Amino acid sequence: MDYTYSDEDGVFLVRLARRALDEYVKHRVKVAVPDDVPPHLMKNSGVFVTLNTLVDDHVMLRGCIGRPYPVQPLVVATIDSAIDAAVNDPRFRPVTAAELDGIIVELSVLTPPTKLEYDDPRDLLNIVKVGRDGLIASRGMWRGLLLPQVPIEWGWDVREFLEHTCMKAGLPKDAWKDPDTEFMAFQAEIFGEVTPRGKIVRNPSHPRAG
Repeated sequence: MDYTYSDEDGVFLVRLARRALDEYVKHRVKVAVPDDVPPHLMKNSGVFVTLNTLVDDHVMLRGCIGRPYPVQPLVVATIDSAIDAAVNDPRFRPVTAAELDGIIVELSVLTPPTKLEYDDPRDLLNIVKVGRDGLIASRGMWRGLLLPQVPIEWGWDVREFLEHTCMKAGLPKDAWKDPDTEFMAFQAEIFGEVTPRGKIVRNPSHPRAG
């Protein structure tokens, strides 16, 4: 794979997300864009920040919010997404300062989503590749997104990935079979902490709890 971002870029971005998380949760201060940002990290890009808690060597989701489309400079989107994942994910109560040392920060830099074209929805079973693609399912005002690492972490096949993306959108799980349901796909470069505040690596792997 021809990576767009180096391991050093990943370390820079995850550390920035961690700093944004810490400063906002502790002091309600939004960190400024650092002066030493490499120019290519100022280009517009989609990004998601995922916060996990580690429980007996398994991770549990604590927050995940991002920007799927390249509408902000990557470093700005990283700061905003880290804050939103901590305090604005409607599925969870806001992260507290007492939790910060137990949280693992993960960051996914996204390619621009592209609409999947097919004649029969069943073609999706061959078009979508688990481990490569993230998905956005939409129908009308309903929309849901799952990152490419999610089906790997849960051990889903393509059909299950499609079903869960539909459910994330608030649709029935078999809505992927409906021609009115549209799908977009994207890829991601993923970087994250191995342990809370620990080493930052590409494609960190943690089994999901539950």
